[in-house]
Amino acid sequence: MKRLWLAAAVTLAMASAMAADPAKINWSKVPATTVPLFYPGQSSYEWLRSDKHPGAQGVQANLPCAGCHEGQQKKLGAKVVKGGALEPTPVKGKDAYKELKVQAAYDDQNAYLRFQWKTNARRPGIEYPYYRFDGKEWKVYGEPRLNKAVREGKQPPIYEDRLTLMIDDGKVPVFAAQGCWLTCHTGERDMPGEASKADAQKVLKRNDVRKYLPLTRTNPSDWTTVKSDEELAKLKAEGGFVDLVQWRAHRSNPVGGADDGFVLQYRLFDKGKNHFASNMDNEKKVPKLMYDARKFKSKATTAKDVRKRDPFLIKDVNAVAFDPSAGWKEGDMLPRYYLQPAEDSAADNKAKGTWKNGTWTVVLIRPLGLANADDKALKDGGVYSVGFAVHDDNITTRGHQVSFVKTLGFGAKADIRAVKLK
Repeated sequence: MKRLWLAAAVTLAMASAMAADPAKINWSKVPATTVPLFYPGQSSYEWLRSDKHPGAQGVQANLPCAGCHEGQQKKLGAKVVKGGALEPTPVKGKDAYKELKVQAAYDDQNAYLRFQWKTNARRPGIEYPYYRFDGKEWKVYGEPRLNKAVREGKQPPIYEDRLTLMIDDGKVPVFAAQGCWLTCHTGERDMPGEASKADAQKVLKRNDVRKYLPLTRTNPSDWTTVKSDEELAKLKAEGGFVDLVQWRAHRSNPVGGADDGFVLQYRLFDKGKNHFASNMDNEKKVPKLMYDARKFKSKATTAKDVRKRDPFLIKDVNAVAFDPSAGWKEGDMLPRYYLQPAEDSAADNKAKGTWKNGTWTVVLIRPLGLANADDKALKDGGVYSVGFAVHDDNITTRGHQVSFVKTLGFGAKADIRAVKLK
């Protein structure tokens, strides 16, 4: 899976805004912290505070989850992943527990974070669902493993591997104690009481409900009770949001980046152009771009080629405008998203991931002192609350492994201490 055009795209995307070359950092000299991750199922904000959870009283008193459960991650994950009240649709073979190796360094310009974890599957999850031509229309082909169509054998399991990092600087109440569980609620995708598209459109003007922080609702357990735009703007201006960084094996890695987003009243992207964009022309009902046959060796791919070749469709690299008269045949497939260099605040994070012998190694580069309204600024001497998650094996939403909150310090005492580069 080593193509010159792909290597060039990654190199160009990572070249800007870097003081140190991550490839030349001697990571063997940087201390590594092993962060336990476990399968949480549907253990939402509401469940943790309900009488179904033995520790509800402590959670309601804003005590840290790790205070009761540190060291129990393997046991917790094993109990949930096999099925039951917190996992109504268990996924066969899903990992209950993972270990994430984290290393951190920094210089005068950037923070450098290195992550390593073993994947469940025997191959890297670099695929994302496609559009497939059925002879008349372009329809979605492939879905995540939790989806009903996959469980019923109507769609093949296809989804990208992903690493997620949440960051707070102390301005989001209780995040330092309970982390990502503040953002996971009843009504969200693949959670109890999942909202209908119609209801989500009515309240949020979106197709579904995604992560949100309790302070953005008048009733934290009712996603429909969104505060006014003025109140939300005030919360954001005061830093009452969580930074959300997502490295994606399909939709960001090939162009050398990682999403820069945040969680407030919804899971939102930073200002600017993302690393990926929809490849569907909603008006014409056909894809926007197709493969450049001179570089991809064909104008499309097919189901028999899935996981056998690089699937990425990169604007101005190996993609050209869709030609409706190009002789499309039943079974021809094109990616649902095309990739592009990100711009503005959305382009803050650079990243490069490599998969070898069942293990992903991802290096994330984030500038220090970001002054954007949608970012948490990292700085020398700062200590931050962080949470981690990993998705793999063709799955998304709750089908991940997550960590309890850890601290990340730059020249300061913390669970994960970043080393100053010389």
